[in-house]
Amino acid sequence: MKSSRFIVTGVVQGVGFRYHTRQQATRLGLYGFAKNLPDKSVEVVVYGEQGDIDKLASWLQQGPVLASVEHVKEVNIGQEIYSSFEIY
Repeated sequence: MKSSRFIVTGVVQGVGFRYHTRQQATRLGLYGFAKNLPDKSVEVVVYGEQGDIDKLASWLQQGPVLASVEHVKEVNIGQEIYSSFEIY
Protein backbone atom coordinates (compact mmCIF):
# COMPACT_ATOMS: atom_id res chain seq x y z
CA MET A 1 0.00 0.00 0.00
CA LYS A 2 1.16 3.52 -0.75
CA SER A 3 -0.01 7.10 -0.86
CA SER A 4 0.28 9.58 -3.72
CA ARG A 5 -0.64 13.22 -4.21
CA PHE A 6 -1.69 14.65 -7.57
CA ILE A 7 -2.13 18.27 -8.60
CA VAL A 8 -4.40 18.55 -11.64
CA THR A 9 -4.46 21.81 -13.61
CA GLY A 10 -6.64 23.09 -16.43
CA VAL A 11 -10.41 23.50 -16.45
CA VAL A 12 -10.97 21.22 -13.47
CA GLN A 13 -13.19 23.25 -11.15
CA GLY A 14 -16.91 23.64 -11.73
CA VAL A 15 -17.05 20.60 -14.03
CA GLY A 16 -17.69 17.80 -11.51
CA PHE A 17 -14.03 16.82 -11.36
CA ARG A 18 -13.94 16.01 -7.62
CA TYR A 19 -17.24 14.10 -7.76
CA HIS A 20 -16.09 11.95 -10.69
CA THR A 21 -12.67 11.46 -9.10
CA ARG A 22 -14.37 10.10 -5.99
CA GLN A 23 -16.42 7.72 -8.17
CA GLN A 24 -13.30 6.45 -9.94
CA ALA A 25 -11.30 6.13 -6.73
CA THR A 26 -14.10 4.30 -4.93
CA ARG A 27 -14.51 1.92 -7.89
CA LEU A 28 -10.78 1.17 -7.69
CA GLY A 29 -10.84 0.65 -3.92
CA LEU A 30 -8.79 3.76 -3.17
CA TYR A 31 -9.15 6.09 -0.19
CA GLY A 32 -8.24 9.74 0.30
CA PHE A 33 -9.69 13.02 -0.87
CA ALA A 34 -10.13 15.51 -3.71
CA LYS A 35 -9.97 19.21 -2.93
CA ASN A 36 -10.26 22.44 -4.93
CA LEU A 37 -7.25 24.72 -4.48
CA PRO A 38 -7.29 28.54 -4.62
CA ASP A 39 -5.26 28.56 -7.87
CA LYS A 40 -8.14 26.71 -9.67
CA SER A 41 -6.32 23.34 -9.62
CA VAL A 42 -7.53 20.20 -7.86
CA GLU A 43 -5.50 18.26 -5.30
CA VAL A 44 -6.11 14.51 -5.17
CA VAL A 45 -4.53 12.43 -2.40
CA VAL A 46 -5.00 8.67 -2.55
CA TYR A 47 -4.04 5.62 -0.54
CA GLY A 48 -4.15 2.07 -1.88
CA GLU A 49 -2.45 -0.49 -4.09
CA GLN A 50 0.09 0.85 -6.59
CA GLY A 51 -1.71 -0.65 -9.60
CA ASP A 52 -4.98 1.02 -8.62
CA ILE A 53 -3.23 4.36 -8.05
CA ASP A 54 -1.71 4.01 -11.53
CA LYS A 55 -5.18 3.45 -13.01
CA LEU A 56 -6.52 6.55 -11.29
CA ALA A 57 -3.48 8.55 -12.44
CA SER A 58 -4.25 7.54 -16.01
CA TRP A 59 -7.90 8.58 -15.60
CA LEU A 60 -6.85 11.94 -14.11
CA GLN A 61 -5.08 12.76 -17.38
CA GLN A 62 -8.52 13.21 -19.01
CA GLY A 63 -10.98 13.51 -16.13
CA PRO A 64 -14.72 13.80 -16.72
CA VAL A 65 -16.23 14.91 -20.03
CA LEU A 66 -16.55 18.62 -19.19
CA ALA A 67 -12.98 18.92 -17.85
CA SER A 68 -9.99 20.05 -19.87
CA VAL A 69 -6.90 18.71 -18.10
CA GLU A 70 -3.67 20.53 -18.94
CA HIS A 71 -1.24 18.81 -16.56
CA VAL A 72 -1.13 16.21 -13.81
CA LYS A 73 1.79 16.34 -11.39
CA GLU A 74 2.35 13.39 -9.07
CA VAL A 75 4.18 13.80 -5.80
CA ASN A 76 5.00 10.72 -3.77
CA ILE A 77 4.26 11.35 -0.13
CA GLY A 78 4.83 9.44 3.05
CA GLN A 79 2.25 6.80 3.70
CA GLU A 80 -0.96 8.52 4.72
CA ILE A 81 -3.72 6.09 5.60
CA TYR A 82 -7.38 6.88 4.85
CA SER A 83 -10.52 4.81 5.31
CA SER A 84 -12.87 6.65 2.91
CA PHE A 85 -12.75 9.05 -0.05
CA GLU A 86 -13.90 12.59 0.69
CA ILE A 87 -14.54 15.76 -1.27
CA TYR A 88 -13.43 19.05 0.26
